[in-house]
Amino acid sequence: LFDGVYPFYLQKRKAAVFDVNTIIVIVVFLTFAFSFLLIIPGIRGRARLYWTLRVLLSLAVGVVIVVVQFTGDWETGWVKTNTSYKSFSHALVNVDIGLHVGLAGVNVTLMGNPVNQLNETINYNEHFSWSFDTDYDHSYNEGLERGLPSPILYVAEKFTTQSACGVHRQYRISGHYASATLWVAFCTWLISNMLFSMPVLVYGGYMLLVTGAFMIFSLLSFSTVRNSPMCPIQFGTTALHTGYGGSFWLTLAVGLLCFVAGITVVALHYFNLDMLKTFFDLREDNAEEYQEMTEVYINPHFMNKGL
Repeated sequence: LFDGVYPFYLQKRKAAVFDVNTIIVIVVFLTFAFSFLLIIPGIRGRARLYWTLRVLLSLAVGVVIVVVQFTGDWETGWVKTNTSYKSFSHALVNVDIGLHVGLAGVNVTLMGNPVNQLNETINYNEHFSWSFDTDYDHSYNEGLERGLPSPILYVAEKFTTQSACGVHRQYRISGHYASATLWVAFCTWLISNMLFSMPVLVYGGYMLLVTGAFMIFSLLSFSTVRNSPMCPIQFGTTALHTGYGGSFWLTLAVGLLCFVAGITVVALHYFNLDMLKTFFDLREDNAEEYQEMTEVYINPHFMNKGL
């Protein structure tokens, strides 16, 4: 050993905590939010509240659409068990094993209870990608070469193309189409903001409805993986079962929010246009226009002539 590490390893393995792409997206949207908060004191009266509500809700929808593209908890499951840690070894360890399925791959988490067992630190979070520009089987073979713990390799092997489970193609295609429909939803979200700022309010409401529809389509696309029978992931007498994760339910909630907001805008346009214009800070401008139109300028010369 060299400093506690086998000499053919470059460095100690470290568990991943946050995804870099997710952090970048969140920082970008937080920058927009803080920039708006700097100018909000310049808006007078009740319009300040309306502007704050509109901008923050819109940014929340946008950040969710983009962030869930990179998260790995669309489908997730955990199990606590005693299992072997390495191949050709009868030593058992008590661990928590987690499976986290995203749109672009799968994460397998291995956490010891306690973390230090068998003179080793058991804390792994390995990612295996199945996006169209990567090879899942190649990532799995690299894990074999690096000597990953047996539980991680056992779970990851279920999703290979050579596995008898046969779920690799279904997960890959479903994740690809779910991601594509979410990007379309992001484009329609941008268009809705443009229409609201023009302002063409009713068409902005229609585009919010389209945004919510594409978000629901992405959920339906990912849900098709449930049609494929999942191989049991068994560790002794315990089994690892998965269910829809946080990203799935967050996307559903934001999609329904877009539906509610779009229906509200369209309904107000047809039944209470004044309230809709007030919420979008357009009523004062219209009132000024009406006031200017009602002013009458009289020429005394023509008045006297007429008399």
